[in-house]
Amino acid sequence: MLCQNCNKNEANMHMKRIINGHAAEVHLCSDCARSLGYGDAFSGVGLGFSDFFEDLFHKNELSASTVRCHGCNKSFEEIASDGEMGCAECYVTFFDKIQPLIHRLHGRATHIGKKPHSENSFSPDERLQQLKVALQSAVDNQDFELAVKLRDEINGLIAEGGAF
Repeated sequence: MLCQNCNKNEANMHMKRIINGHAAEVHLCSDCARSLGYGDAFSGVGLGFSDFFEDLFHKNELSASTVRCHGCNKSFEEIASDGEMGCAECYVTFFDKIQPLIHRLHGRATHIGKKPHSENSFSPDERLQQLKVALQSAVDNQDFELAVKLRDEINGLIAEGGAF
């Protein structure tokens, strides 16, 4: 893949940023990455996970916490330094400090997930809308046998109370 900045050299740096829930990928060669200020971001052997968390947590927040998790006895400072939660109880104990971090990293603090692409994964309202579009297409193409099947399926969805 070519560098998105110069379109000449092979891209060897691939960055993905999530801003307000939207992902954006950038593919740069090392020269363009350095000129755009990304050169020092990954200097040395690599970016340590603990360094990443220490940069995201403010130093003043780290020094103020003396609370320990009841499940694993880890402090917030220990979590920030090694970048790992000790147990599930850590999320509850340090919720007020972790939620802004999660929001900053992912653009939101709630998990939405992805929908599978199978036909059965749609809500009844979405499925009803699809069927109506398919019915109109069948009528336009004068495929009346298909139109009757689609009409019956639409009526079945409405009778189940799943869609109106």
